[in-house]
Amino acid sequence: MATNQEMDVEHQVNEEDIHALRSCYEALQNETRVLKECCETLRNEINELKGCVEVFRNGSHTIKNCCEGLRNENQKLKDRVWQLEIPLRNTTEINNIEVNAKWIQNGITVAGGHGFGNGLNQLWAPHGFSVDENHQTIYIADSDNHRILEWNYSTLSGRVVAGGNGKGNRKDQLDFPRNVIIDTDNLIICDWGNRRVVRWPRRDGTEGEIIISDIECFGGLAIDESRNLYVADFQKNEVKRWKQGDIQGTVVAGGHGDGNGLNQLNGPTYIFVDRNHSIYISDKDNHRVMMWKEGAQEGIIVAGGRGKGNDLTQLKYPYGMVVDQLGTVYVADSWNNRIIRWSKGAVEGSIVVGGNGEGEQPNQLSYPIGLLFDRQGHLYVADHNNHRILKFQIDSSNSSS
Repeated sequence: MATNQEMDVEHQVNEEDIHALRSCYEALQNETRVLKECCETLRNEINELKGCVEVFRNGSHTIKNCCEGLRNENQKLKDRVWQLEIPLRNTTEINNIEVNAKWIQNGITVAGGHGFGNGLNQLWAPHGFSVDENHQTIYIADSDNHRILEWNYSTLSGRVVAGGNGKGNRKDQLDFPRNVIIDTDNLIICDWGNRRVVRWPRRDGTEGEIIISDIECFGGLAIDESRNLYVADFQKNEVKRWKQGDIQGTVVAGGHGDGNGLNQLNGPTYIFVDRNHSIYISDKDNHRVMMWKEGAQEGIIVAGGRGKGNDLTQLKYPYGMVVDQLGTVYVADSWNNRIIRWSKGAVEGSIVVGGNGEGEQPNQLSYPIGLLFDRQGHLYVADHNNHRILKFQIDSSNSSS
């Protein structure tokens, strides 16, 4: 039997155990509360993190949209810059020529004019050319010298920018180039004798890149606002369009053998593409200019087509040609030694310049080939047999403004 002392000790121990247990319980409650607070804090932080991720995701999407917008604006800017150069490319209509416009009949020699030869101040049978007004420069297919010359307005001689290494089929050579057009930093050249179209850098290019082969490009070369390339194949009597990335090209005019039917061509030379993608074609051996609307199966005669001759209803081996905003066709009527225009729907043309017999006077032409307008409406002509480029200034005294 336990003594009173032992019972007191046992009671004291039990009290101490209960106190210790109570302290442990309270500590456990505190730890649980702290743990709950930590969990709640962690839960809040996770929610904040999710919010941050969502914000980042939305921000990333916004950034992507901004980048896409910037890309679109950049492309629009490029397109606008490209469009500003369109009149220089001989593709889209000239927009500033009045219906009653006239030109001073004496032309000014702006390139060549020193007889035929291979000097840098000479040309030899020039064909197509392009004008870069932004840099006051003309690029000329100097055909019989197998080169492209860059000729600044203020200089008396040109500079070779393509070819000029003799006639040949190497990448640094050309063989009777028939036309040249500007495509931003490059020149696109009808390398007729080599049956190819080449791209050549405008600045310090040492050789060209073949972009179309096995094609007889006799001068028919154009590019539209989407940078689709159009080439007339003189031998196959068809015009093809190459979209960027195309390998074969698509026939968009002709392609039904040589003939004078409305779905046929016979020796297509120069071409012109308007803003509606209608294609105008100098159908040389049919002595007419044809217009094929986009997707059409046959063309419409818009000039000539009444046999070869020198009447105002006729053409004789037409070459270079441009179209203004009214649909008026200006064409180099080569064997008639004149530039003639046909208003939309007209049955005969009217002489713009030349038509004064074949000769080398300022008011005469000898087998004109290339034809262009600048933004002011001044007319440029490649006077083939006189080995020069002539500029006919628009007669401002005749303006209605």
